[in-house]
Amino acid sequence: SPAAADSGGPPPPRFAMPLLAFVFAATWFVTGAMAAHLPALLQAAGATPALAIGAAALVGPAQVMARLAEFGLLRRFDPIVSARLATIGHPLGVAVLAILGAPAAAGFAILHGMGNGILTIAKGTLPLAVFGPAGYGARQGLLSAPARMVQAAAPFAFGLLLELAGVAAALAVTAALSLSACAALLALRPAAPRVAKA
Repeated sequence: SPAAADSGGPPPPRFAMPLLAFVFAATWFVTGAMAAHLPALLQAAGATPALAIGAAALVGPAQVMARLAEFGLLRRFDPIVSARLATIGHPLGVAVLAILGAPAAAGFAILHGMGNGILTIAKGTLPLAVFGPAGYGARQGLLSAPARMVQAAAPFAFGLLLELAGVAAALAVTAALSLSACAALLALRPAAPRVAKA
């Protein structure tokens, strides 16, 4: 890209835009699906109504906690690294729920919430880290448009999947989407720092 060329460093990967668009779409699908269905999902997994509601209420505090960690500890890392870590929060929660069952509903909610909390920050910083500041607004709009459409469809699509295939299959899909987003992020690298001209 021109921004990378001006920096004097190597350009971003050739398919950086579609990779990042996929990351946005996949993670926003998971976010939209969980926001709409989390209490019902946990009840379908065996949690009591009280446990499901209590666990779902932990998502918000977990997001705040993760954002504080991002501000304090993870700010030392590149946003791409933070985003990679964040994308495995939901799959880890799915694994905990699959292994331990309903008693781990709170653990699932916390892990999902922490990952989602960091991703909400990373979605603003990732394009800057990959491409640099040139054309940031337009690029952010291009990346966000398909993700917003996917997020809007997520509650219906995930609800249908939950109804037809069950909890395990539905969570396997969201975990696979998150891990696919992580794999896409592994193919990205930050833009080279700009070299001051004499």
